[in-house]
Amino acid sequence: MANEGGSKNLEGILKWSLAHSDGTRPSRDISEEDKRWFMEAMQSQTVDVVKRMKQITLVMKTPENVLEEQGVTSAEIEDMLDELQEHVESIDMANDLHTIGGLVPLLKHLKHSSAGIRAKAAEVVTTIVQNNPKSQQLVMEVNGLEPLLVNLTSDPDVTARTKALGAISSLIQHNKPGVTAFRLANGYGALRDALDSDNVRLQRKALNLVEYLLQENSSDCNVITELGFPRTMMQLVSSEDVEVREAALGGLLELAKDEQSRTSTSSVASRDSEMLKQILEHRVKDISAMAKEELGAVTEERRLIDLLWSVCYNQPSSLR
Repeated sequence: MANEGGSKNLEGILKWSLAHSDGTRPSRDISEEDKRWFMEAMQSQTVDVVKRMKQITLVMKTPENVLEEQGVTSAEIEDMLDELQEHVESIDMANDLHTIGGLVPLLKHLKHSSAGIRAKAAEVVTTIVQNNPKSQQLVMEVNGLEPLLVNLTSDPDVTARTKALGAISSLIQHNKPGVTAFRLANGYGALRDALDSDNVRLQRKALNLVEYLLQENSSDCNVITELGFPRTMMQLVSSEDVEVREAALGGLLELAKDEQSRTSTSSVASRDSEMLKQILEHRVKDISAMAKEELGAVTEERRLIDLLWSVCYNQPSSLR
């Protein structure tokens, strides 16, 4: 399903660009004819992309059973979504997807019977909404958060769950209505369940989103604490994955700083003081036993441990 015509067109543009500027000599004046050819080629490519996106939209609108009857496989649909993802990397094309009627059919693929297609659809949504306020608003308006949350909480495939969480994170970051909707839909409960998973990638994404949300709105610290996040994050400080450990420490640090600013003590320290202290001491011991050439990999972890220790116990850690 690749767009062979568009690919050849791009190759022609690339060859033209290289022929006119190879980086080893001053660029020469471009003739009006060359300029006209280039603009026509670029315009043609844009038209081809829109046309191709409309074709993909038509396929996405076709019922699943009809596609099966026509011999279209799940792998071919995933390839098609891969191609769509490439097209919507352009913000203009991402915003145009709804205009040409492709956004709602894409979101319906989050409910597809194939786990691979559900995961790929979430990945395309991530690309569409990332750092794109207009597309974030469009996805919210067509209730795109709901199927993503359903997949995060109940999809039997862990990859589909992880991709759904990635899409949710991109959808609600720097998007206040999105964060509000996430809270109202018990999004924090879904994050807590993700932390209880034994999948490292899912844990990382959940922890990173928790830290972001706490940084944006410290009042959520109470919700996080009531839902039992601190103890789970303490356990994850002992994870074998360094990124999980860093993200867990980052979340605990946000909780500790918020409580300290309000009561001069840390909720993390006051409620589970001994448990946290033992965990941190164990990490300090492990890090102190590392060879010098290994320390570079835990630089951020060392910094976070020292900061957390200072906030919770009002003194520097032995790592400092």
